[in-house]
Amino acid sequence: MSETTKGKQFFTASKVFFLLIVIPLLLVAFLITRGIFELGDTARKRAAVVLDEKLQDEVKLRAVNVADEVAGFLRERERDMLITTILPTTDTAYKEFMNKNKQPLWVKEEGRIVKVLTPLYTEMSLVDKAGNELIKIVGGEIVPKARLLNVSVSDPANTTYKSEDYFSKAKDLAKGDVYMSHVTGWYVNRSEFEKGKRFTGIIRMATPLFDKDGFTGIITLALDVRHLAKITDSIIPTRAGHVLEADASTGDYAYMVDNRGFIISHPNDYHIAGLYMDGTPVPAVTEKTLDEMTKKGEGVLNLNLLGFMDSALPEIARDAAAGKSGSKTYKFAGHTKFVAYAPIEFFSRSYAEPAGFGWVGMGVDVEKFNETAMKTSKNIEKEATAWMTTIIIIIVASVIILFFIAVLLARGVSRSIEAEVPPESQEVHYYDDEDK
Repeated sequence: MSETTKGKQFFTASKVFFLLIVIPLLLVAFLITRGIFELGDTARKRAAVVLDEKLQDEVKLRAVNVADEVAGFLRERERDMLITTILPTTDTAYKEFMNKNKQPLWVKEEGRIVKVLTPLYTEMSLVDKAGNELIKIVGGEIVPKARLLNVSVSDPANTTYKSEDYFSKAKDLAKGDVYMSHVTGWYVNRSEFEKGKRFTGIIRMATPLFDKDGFTGIITLALDVRHLAKITDSIIPTRAGHVLEADASTGDYAYMVDNRGFIISHPNDYHIAGLYMDGTPVPAVTEKTLDEMTKKGEGVLNLNLLGFMDSALPEIARDAAAGKSGSKTYKFAGHTKFVAYAPIEFFSRSYAEPAGFGWVGMGVDVEKFNETAMKTSKNIEKEATAWMTTIIIIIVASVIILFFIAVLLARGVSRSIEAEVPPESQEVHYYDDEDK
């Protein structure tokens, strides 16, 4: 076979291979690369807006769900209070009731985070119609008769927190009604909080008892407020799941407010309403007292009194007290905050409609959120660039490999043709009759 023929065959095989494989490969690679680039560019441009809208909707919905969870928890505790009225009036029966009613709490013990099954109630008592304690269980132990006190309105100093009035509130209720106090406990200031101390108050519940002659006394329970606070304390609004304790410095946390506007659950416990050791309440900060109380490490917050920080704060409290849910943006401690809020729809003689028990707030630091959105945008751009680089490398490598394959195939075709023509064969010449 002549060299010219061989060259033509090699060129033809290479051309066919290139047209059928390499060009389609390049076209597909181009379309994929362009698609990734456009998708990455669109996602990068819209990241902040899409995430912001999605975040707001998710936080609003989560606030409503958590508020409903709190309301359900309180209704269960109200049922527990009514169950106590049918128990045998013995210290053994009361102690058994307390020991059986437990729920898990995540706590720090010796530097480790552990789940501990903890009693829901820290105290239980039976009080006669004159206010004298007949039976009392504290911390799972029976209080000796000699240490039982009169807790009537005339002796509020005999109550655990020196100023409780649950006896007078409960004795005027009808059968089946339950008195439920606001959150009560010793105040934890900023210095104590930073050293590791946490708020450990109660919600006092009480219901009246009657016989055929009328009112005979009351039964009380003291709900360990940590079981209530854990519902919001463990939440980071922009993340799924739960944590032991949210970090307020991130601006991304949930909190709880009662129907008076006082904070009753917060990552920074020094914002929670509490009592001095003599039973008097620590006042909430106001514009006039802010500097003085900050120096003392006291920072009780009442949203109704924080209009000097931002007018939106008391507006949120008013909306929630009217039974409304929603969201607002406001300024707090130099940061722009987005907050979603939802009322806790637990209603009773102690917590009337529409305010009910209070409300749940979920705050997000807007500046930090935008910073996160920008990081997400940059990550999207980096990922798109990385994908395009990878595809280009694959394309170049593929073309080189395919080129060599084409060369080898073309040579193989040429050799096959040569093998079919015997080397001793001669070219055939055709002659006209005149040439003979």
